[in-house]
Amino acid sequence: MPILQFAPFSSLVQPSLWHKLSDLKIDVLKLSDVAVPITGSYSIGRTVIDRETGQEITLPCNLTVGTESFDTHFKPPHGSVSAHGTLKNYNTIEEFKAADKTALFNQEAQLIWDHILKTRDTSQLNRFFVITFADLKKYKYYYWFAFPAFVSKPAWEIHEDGWKNAEEEIGGDTLSSIHSQLRSHNNPLPYFLLKQNEGNIVVSPVEEYEQFYASTPHQERTIGFVDPSSDPHNPGWPLRNLLAYLRALYPEATSTIRILRWRDTEIPSPNSTWKSQIGLLTVEGAESKAATETTLRPSAVGWEKNPQGKLGPRVADLAPMMDPSRLASQAVDLNLKLMRWRILPSLDLDKISSTRCLLLGAGTLGCYVARALMGWGVRTITFVDSGKVSFSNPVRQPLFEFSDCLEGGKPKAEAAAEALKRIFPGINATGHTISIPMPGHPISSNAASMAQAIADVAKMEKLIDDHDAVFLLMDSRESRWLPTVISASKGKIVLNAALGFDSYLVMRHGARASSLSIGKDGKPHQKLGCYYCNDIVAPADSLTDRTLDQMCTVTRPGLAPIAAATAVELLASLLQHPDRLFAPAPPPNTNNSSNSEPDEGLNGVLGVVPHQLRGFLGQFKTMPLVGAAYDRCTGCSETVLKAYETRGFSMLLEAFNDAKYLETLTGLDKLYSEGDELLESVDWHGDDDEEDDF
Repeated sequence: MPILQFAPFSSLVQPSLWHKLSDLKIDVLKLSDVAVPITGSYSIGRTVIDRETGQEITLPCNLTVGTESFDTHFKPPHGSVSAHGTLKNYNTIEEFKAADKTALFNQEAQLIWDHILKTRDTSQLNRFFVITFADLKKYKYYYWFAFPAFVSKPAWEIHEDGWKNAEEEIGGDTLSSIHSQLRSHNNPLPYFLLKQNEGNIVVSPVEEYEQFYASTPHQERTIGFVDPSSDPHNPGWPLRNLLAYLRALYPEATSTIRILRWRDTEIPSPNSTWKSQIGLLTVEGAESKAATETTLRPSAVGWEKNPQGKLGPRVADLAPMMDPSRLASQAVDLNLKLMRWRILPSLDLDKISSTRCLLLGAGTLGCYVARALMGWGVRTITFVDSGKVSFSNPVRQPLFEFSDCLEGGKPKAEAAAEALKRIFPGINATGHTISIPMPGHPISSNAASMAQAIADVAKMEKLIDDHDAVFLLMDSRESRWLPTVISASKGKIVLNAALGFDSYLVMRHGARASSLSIGKDGKPHQKLGCYYCNDIVAPADSLTDRTLDQMCTVTRPGLAPIAAATAVELLASLLQHPDRLFAPAPPPNTNNSSNSEPDEGLNGVLGVVPHQLRGFLGQFKTMPLVGAAYDRCTGCSETVLKAYETRGFSMLLEAFNDAKYLETLTGLDKLYSEGDELLESVDWHGDDDEEDDF
């Protein structure tokens, strides 16, 4: 008859086990390498159907361990069987490699054997052992499982008919009764006895072998076990130790055993069959073997092989999972990725997350803009501000705390960047304290002041050059001029946000006029203006002689979050539009019809990309506006940009020191003269000089 072969156990380690082991090592074990109890579980063997071939594929006999395995009150999942074990963690990789594995294995095998002879309890038959080394710095875990199984000499043989379908052998009704009795336990018995009693099948634990079979002939005895193997020819590893248990305790009655491989979790449907099998096993020469020989511990095998099929440890590299920063990064991206499942399949998250954002101003607007950018997955945020955190800031500026105000206050830009890193360590956040030179604010001619101004301008140019999108979030009109000019020259995306008491303006600057050409739709690019295109005067000093309410940004508290979120959403919509910086603005909605569809080509993945949005909290109203580019603009006109690109800092210095320079450069001064001449040419008639003609 053929020799009986067995399907060995394979370890299935859930990542949560390593999390728990890390805590255990740090908080409890420390430098101790004492063995600790651990519990695993296995269930009935399963198969899957190959979709391509339609063939049934057997799954390995898995013994599963997870974070609950260290719980003293471990309860296996429903339908599973528990298995007790021991975990021994070493302090160094050298100790792990040098461990006397033979001695450790024999110790565990002897423990199982002693438990059989002394207690006749089957709870330790599936005992396992695992040695580990936890490299907590690199989040690598080296481990090796052993499942001690006794070797029978001579070997067990299976009847030439092999394993037969249990339904054909004992009937579906009998199997249904067995199923019902096994389910009466909280978890199925790993091993059980069967016999007929007055026409009914009766189930009992293996520990009751003598009493249960006291009057039952050998040929009518059937011993069952929960089989983790789905292989139709090879039963699972638990049968090896069950056979050793029976031979050690009942040698005279177990030379031939009928075994039921229990492999059914549920009663089959009308279109399926029972999967359990029955086979007859025999061990040759058992009759002549002395009874005392059966009490000697047989040799054992059971070290698990690695994925290469060799005896050796395995490695679990959990660095991507266990590093909190990486876990945070995965969690941050999850909500964004969920948008694409059904709502926006074409959403390109990489375009947003890879956009490097420069925030000029780390005040109320800057803090809220940064938080919204993080929500969109932006990974690079840089702050620029010249101020320090004051006691009035934390309640309105969410990146600051009371401690940031002490001892004169921390620099706002650096404090905001540090706060972002505390919120999300995966962010690339930096802060720079810079005083932005402004028109109408002359620079002293002394060497120190001039050198500082040159350094500040150079720093601003470098920062704008290193980023993709620039947010103008300052609290004065003139401070926006220099970054407007530099950004327009370098072709950067510029988002502007400004606050009134209960109103706000959010706008994107249009692309440089010289870069406008024909769009993808065959139409010329739209000439959209910048923050200064509606002005007929150059930006001037608005900071001197201000009253207290003018020095502070006095707004309704909810206004800044609304404006900031609007600015960030405008950027996201712009980045998702195929034309990006050249995206056309939808015309103002004059008919107020919510059902009106925008013209073709205006929509991106996230909808339209307006040019300007003016919000009014007094009416809870937002108005989309479009402002054309102005060829005499002091911020983005070609005249100003070419002068900056040609002369560099010397041109900027004239703009800082001479209030009339920009007006003269752009021709606004001539516009004033033309206006004055027009007014003088009008023949004004007073009401008293002649009577009304009507």
